Amino acid sequence: MKLRTDLLAKLTPAMVLEGVVMNTHRYKPEPRLSKTGIGSLSSALTAERAKEDALSTAIIRKLTRKSGTNGRKRATKR
Repeated sequence: MKLRTDLLAKLTPAMVLEGVVMNTHRYKPEPRLSKTGIGSLSSALTAERAKEDALSTAIIRKLTRKSGTNGRKRATKR
């Protein structure tokens, strides 16, 4: 499987924000967050992981459709 870095150029802030909002409830800031900038992320439930996977898959499909290509190059005939 090839990493499709060309799709990153088509990634919008709204697409990223959707994933961020979905995980915000899991973030637990440290009591001194304003000074340390450190917090922790609680484990996700199985249902939450499934939603994350579905969102990622939907974003990849949307970006692939927009790119007009599936990332595979045709083999040249000799």
